[in-house]
Formats: sequence, C-alpha cells, structure tokens
Amino acid sequence: MDIVLVIFAFLLLLSGLIGSIIPVLPGPPLSFVGLLLLQWSRYGDFSVSFLWIAGVITLIVTVADYFLPAWMARKFGGSRWATAGALLGLLAGLFFFPPFGFIMGSFLGALGGELIHNRTDSAKALKVALGAFLAFLFGTGIKLIISVAMMYYAITAIIL
Repeated sequence: MDIVLVIFAFLLLLSGLIGSIIPVLPGPPLSFVGLLLLQWSRYGDFSVSFLWIAGVITLIVTVADYFLPAWMARKFGGSRWATAGALLGLLAGLFFFPPFGFIMGSFLGALGGELIHNRTDSAKALKVALGAFLAFLFGTGIKLIISVAMMYYAITAIIL
C-alpha cells in the first residue's frame, strides 16, 4: 500500500508542477495533496507544523493567484473598470480559451475595461493591462517556486 501512496503522491506532485505553468490545473493544491499522500505512507516523516505551514502557503498562493491581476491593474493606475475587466477576462479566458486564454484574459480584460472607462487614453490602458499581465507572470512564478519546494521535500523524504 505504501508504494501505491508514493506513486500517487509523485503523480500529484508532478501534476502540481505542470499546473503551476498551465493555468487550467491548480498547481500548489495538487502538490500539497501529494505531500499529504506521502505523509500517510511510511516514507513521509513531515512534522505537523511543516504540513500546516505548507497548507497555509498553498491557500494564500492559490487565492492570491486569482486576485493579483485585478489588484495590480489597480496599482498601475487602473480604474474599477480595469480591475473588474482583469478579473472577468481571467475567468473568461479560463473557461472559453484554455489553456492560453487564461494567460491573455487578464491582460485583455484590463485593457478593455480601462478603454471603456477612459476611451481617450490608450497609453494608460496599455500600462494598466501590462500591470495585470505582470501580476499573472509573478503569480505563475510563485506557484512554480512553491510546487518545486514541495517536490524537493518529497524527494528528500524518500531518499533520507
């Protein structure tokens, strides 16, 4: 049974790594479930505090990944229209044009929202959309770092 748990754990950890880059899959949550499966085998020897910290970080990163593009659009001077557009574009891209629609959805949504709000300043709208896109890239990087760290701890648990 331990071997089955380890195989499923590493499949989830690998899916988590892929999901950190391909937005359709929830990367860090898959990696965290992989850690939990490994913990239930005889190979996982993680402390309770480590698992709690990993779980909280996973939750924070996952929630932030959905709201970061809209927040960054606002920080780059966007209106509420740009913020709403970034969030709607992100969700629309996720459902209508997976997997790449998610990437461009927040950019196009923020651009469209800002252009609706302020039709005369296309340079500002482009700056706001760029902020939303940078937030997406930042979120992807953070998810990848978290998933790689969980994979590292899982491999270390197996080897040691």
